Amino acid sequence: MSSSARILLVEDDEATRNAVARNLEGHGFKVTPSGDVAEALRRWDAERPDLILLDLGLPDLDGATVVRHVRRDATTPILILSARADERVKVATLEAGADDYVTKPFGMDELRARIGALLRRAAGPAADQGGVVTLGPVSLDVAARRVTVNGVPVDLTPREYELLKVMVAQPGRLLTKGRLLRAVWGTAYAGEAHYLHVYVSRLRRKLNAADPDTGADSLITAEPGIGYRISDPTARR
Repeated sequence: MSSSARILLVEDDEATRNAVARNLEGHGFKVTPSGDVAEALRRWDAERPDLILLDLGLPDLDGATVVRHVRRDATTPILILSARADERVKVATLEAGADDYVTKPFGMDELRARIGALLRRAAGPAADQGGVVTLGPVSLDVAARRVTVNGVPVDLTPREYELLKVMVAQPGRLLTKGRLLRAVWGTAYAGEAHYLHVYVSRLRRKLNAADPDTGADSLITAEPGIGYRISDPTARR
């Protein structure tokens, strides 16, 4: 699987961290390495990766702390990499919000396959088998981290991309301002509604600029005082 998805790799063993990062980067992934919980949380808040690979035995805190922190804000896939084979540990971690669990030692082919499956699933029920969501003229490829309007690429900032990804994963659903702010910026920004107004405006402009004749910008509509939704054109038929 070739991908340009962004992965946060949280692993304290340097040899393992370097080997996994090199392999994934060789297949097109963009990997941000981290060796402890404190750094991982800083990276998460700053970069909002597409997926997290997480060891549990970290030097400062248990890796489950990362799971709980991320799940306050977002549904970003979390794949556990751990030497802990105890079934109770696996169940507890999955119930805390992790999406999958790979026991060390593991093969890189299996790891990439698990990553691919989680990325496709993260695109939501509207995605095709390749993890691509298409709403009218707009297509979002989660694995490639690419947005197009009638085939024309749209250059989005990381936050603009995250905002669009959250909406297209739930087409037709009204998403409150607080929910969008938590998912894209984090809990600390839950009351900063002006962020959404600015970023939604930018997003609409860029979608329209890619192909002005499609009306792609009109897919995103505001519900005054509540939030935003992205339309599912097929639902109108």
